[in-house]
Amino acid sequence: MTDDAVPELDPVIHAQARLRVVSSLSTLREGDSIAFPRLQDILRMTPGNLSVHLRKLEDAGYVEVTKTHQGRTPATLVSLTRRGRLAFEDYTTAVRALLNGGAGSQEQS
Repeated sequence: MTDDAVPELDPVIHAQARLRVVSSLSTLREGDSIAFPRLQDILRMTPGNLSVHLRKLEDAGYVEVTKTHQGRTPATLVSLTRRGRLAFEDYTTAVRALLNGGAGSQEQS
């Protein structure tokens, strides 16, 4: 493989809805979480749609979903894992490389 190889985009993150989820969660400080309804409001996604995408991200180890209680009220908290944060950083690096010309950009003079 040469230095001009086209970077791979992580297919788990690349889906538009999951990219929006990971992008939103990446704005939290490491170790912080957000309540499921708040994330749902921010992303304007239905509970079912958000749940499906969170499950895919959770299966990849990119997010952690914690079910707890605040008083007597059930609460679902969502956070980006360290692995998810690194995957998102790699993803954004790959996108930047593609936007900056990708493979063979130096050969076009």
